[in-house]
Amino acid sequence: MAISELLTDKHNLVMLLTAVGVAATVISVGLPMLERDEMKSRMKAVSLEREKIRARERARMPEKKVALRVEPKAYMKHLVERLQLRNALADEKTADTLRMAGFRGQAPMTVFLFARFAAPFACFAVVFAYLFLLGDFEIDDGMKIAYSVLAAGVGLYLPNIYIRNLISKRQQSIRRAWPDALDLLLICIESGMSVEPSFRRVADEIGAQSIGLAEEMSLTAAELSYLQERRKAYENLGTRVGLESVRSAVTALVQAERYGTPLGQALRVLSQESRDARMAEAEKKAAALPPKLTVPMIVFFLPVLIGVILGPALIQVFGWN
Repeated sequence: MAISELLTDKHNLVMLLTAVGVAATVISVGLPMLERDEMKSRMKAVSLEREKIRARERARMPEKKVALRVEPKAYMKHLVERLQLRNALADEKTADTLRMAGFRGQAPMTVFLFARFAAPFACFAVVFAYLFLLGDFEIDDGMKIAYSVLAAGVGLYLPNIYIRNLISKRQQSIRRAWPDALDLLLICIESGMSVEPSFRRVADEIGAQSIGLAEEMSLTAAELSYLQERRKAYENLGTRVGLESVRSAVTALVQAERYGTPLGQALRVLSQESRDARMAEAEKKAAALPPKLTVPMIVFFLPVLIGVILGPALIQVFGWN
C-alpha cells in the first residue's frame, strides 16, 4: 500500500492520532519520575565555576578599567537636549518610575526620552511601509494613512508599557523574597548587629532569591552610611520599591529610629503579615484558576476526549477498515 493511501485512510489517521496521544501522555507522566536529583552536582559545578571566574577576574583586574557611570549615546543625548524632551515628555514621577524599574541615573532617563520620541516615528514607518509597499490590501489610501497614524500613537506609549512590565516583574520578585529578608534582618538585629551591617548582610544573602531586593537593600545600607537623616534612607527604600509591605516596614523602621521602640517585635509582626499576604495572593490565584481553564479545556481537551471515546464506535458504525 502506498504511503499516500496510508496517510489518507481515516482508520489509519485515527489510530495514528490515538497512538501519538497515548505516547505523549506516557512521556509527560513518566519523565518526572525518571528525573534524578542533580542538586548536589549542580551546586558543585556552580562552586567550581565561581572559583574559576573569581581567579580569572583577579588576574584581569590590573588591566581592566571599570566605568562606574554609564553614559548614553552621544546622538541620544544631543537630540534630547536639542529638542528639550525632558520638559515635554517627562514629569516629576518619571525618575521615580525608572528607579522602580531598576534604572538609576541620568543615562536611563535620556534613553527613555529618546525611545518615547523615536518609537512613534518607527511604528509609523513600519506600518506605512507594510500597508503601501509589502501588503496587498483592498483599503483606500486614507485608511492606510489613518492606520499608520494610529500605530504612531501606540508607539508613543510602548516605552511606558515596557517600563511598567519591568516594574511588575521586579515587584513580584521583591514581594516573594521580602518575608525572608525580614526574617534575616530580624535575626541579624537580635544577634546584636546594627542596622547598617544588617542591611548589608541581608543584601548578600537575599541575592539568590531576588536580585532587585538585594540591590535596594545594598543602596539602603549605603544611604544609611552617608545621609544625615537615616529616616530619608528608609523612605527612599519605600519609594524605589513601591510595595505596600515595604512601606509598612519602612514606617516601623522610622518609628524605631525616632522613638526608640523595639525593632525586633515589629519586624516579626511585619514578616508574618507579609507571609500571610503572599499566601492570600496565592490562594486568590488558585481560586481564579478554574474559570481560566474552562476555555482551554473546551477547546483542547474535550475534542480529544470525544475522539478517543467515540472513535471506536464511529469505526464500527461506518465500517472503516
